Amino acid sequence: MTPFNFQLAGLIPTGGGEWVLILLVVLLLFGGTKLPQLAKGLGQSIKEFKKAAKEDEPAPQAKEEIKKPDTTGTSHGAN
Repeated sequence: MTPFNFQLAGLIPTGGGEWVLILLVVLLLFGGTKLPQLAKGLGQSIKEFKKAAKEDEPAPQAKEEIKKPDTTGTSHGAN
């Protein structure tokens, strides 16, 4: 089995030319009027994801109070 880096070596764009080509393809697929709507939707999705991730984080655990036994002399249950 080959390492992960070698499997994706040719698939990830690394230079400026590759990014320009990707942007041109996206522009051709969606058109110039649809791109701002797509970017806005993507931004809102990321914002909602971050908000949900913050809500799912566990709250820091507070130290629990140790309850001391009742020593006032009253008995519970027996008359």
